[in-house]
Amino acid sequence: MALPEIFSIKKVSCVEGGKVVKNSAIVVDNGIISFVGHQNSAPLQDNDSFNADGWYVSPGFIDLQLNGGYGYDFTENPESIPLVAKRLPETGVVSFLPTFITSPLSKYPQKLVATLSARQTGGNSARVLGAHLEGPFLNPGFPGAHPVSLLCNSTPDRLSMFSPIEAVRMVTLAVELPGGLQAVKWLQDQGVVVSIGHSGATTEEAQQSFSAGVRFVTHVFNAMPPLHHRQPGLIGALLTTHGIRAGLIADAIHCHPVMLELAYRCKGAAEIALVTDAMAAMGMPPGQYSIGGQEVFVDDTSARLRDGKLAGSILSMDQAVRNMVRHTSCSLAEAVQMASAVPADVLGMGDCIGHIKKGYSADIVLMDESLHIQATLVGGQIAFATPEALDKLTQNGG
Repeated sequence: MALPEIFSIKKVSCVEGGKVVKNSAIVVDNGIISFVGHQNSAPLQDNDSFNADGWYVSPGFIDLQLNGGYGYDFTENPESIPLVAKRLPETGVVSFLPTFITSPLSKYPQKLVATLSARQTGGNSARVLGAHLEGPFLNPGFPGAHPVSLLCNSTPDRLSMFSPIEAVRMVTLAVELPGGLQAVKWLQDQGVVVSIGHSGATTEEAQQSFSAGVRFVTHVFNAMPPLHHRQPGLIGALLTTHGIRAGLIADAIHCHPVMLELAYRCKGAAEIALVTDAMAAMGMPPGQYSIGGQEVFVDDTSARLRDGKLAGSILSMDQAVRNMVRHTSCSLAEAVQMASAVPADVLGMGDCIGHIKKGYSADIVLMDESLHIQATLVGGQIAFATPEALDKLTQNGG
């Protein structure tokens, strides 16, 4: 179903800017938000409006680390990116970075060409904002599910394999490895966001990288030394440095709920980006799947290699939002901020996506009182809707 070029959604609780405002309305004009305010002040007549009484409206979610889903693994099959993008609005995701784990260097051009192609995909799907390359410049002491045999130090020749570079939006690397800081500078010169991850960096090495311009840490607490009172390491540097944002897998498996609370109390909602780190089994039943060619065993709660190591997650972004509200003292508005505004800021796109504000893309999520997704709009058009939501969005009137 196509919505009119100009329409309003009324009688909603608007989740924006860390707060919830009841009795709100949003007007969309050709895919752009043109009004946000009290429902009685909305400029459209009733026959141009839709009543979503009792629901929340929030910015669409943005996932900075997604390995696959719905049976597809991006590392093995990058051509599957559009297929997953079509389904992601079911979870409230409107934009994402398809993430490739460590692979042979010769394979990166194929993956990046596929990413560029997926960015051109039209239709009512989640937008592909570029690739997240998680590896191969990772510390072999903290490989997680990455094949140790493929890990390496960065060199100019190896960096040149990230081609076409315009397809790359984020790279996770271990800054303490030889060539690490040089790679940070080269990537930043190409417009790529650099994140520390799978790293054994000391506090001093982490702080040095922050001074060099690194502003993000990949899945904090995971694939790095634990916080220690005499050797605080990367985690200690992150938690005590203002302006450095952290990716957080809020499935209560990668991180105990107490650690989710610790991250929230130290960093606040403005410096946490919820990520799923989801792999092929997200949205699928338990069974055997794969990630980067490795066999993964999936039960009702987790995805693990044969040796028991976690291998991504089966978390969806809407569940991550619910988990933060359930397991921590953060509010709904703050959890939504972590899933939308913060990821947009990490990518330098906070001036056009990630908010319910006038002039922003109409990437909108409607949630019921239990915080389950009822409808997702991408650029002002329906990308996903439950039958109840379709009914509301096809019946005009105040």
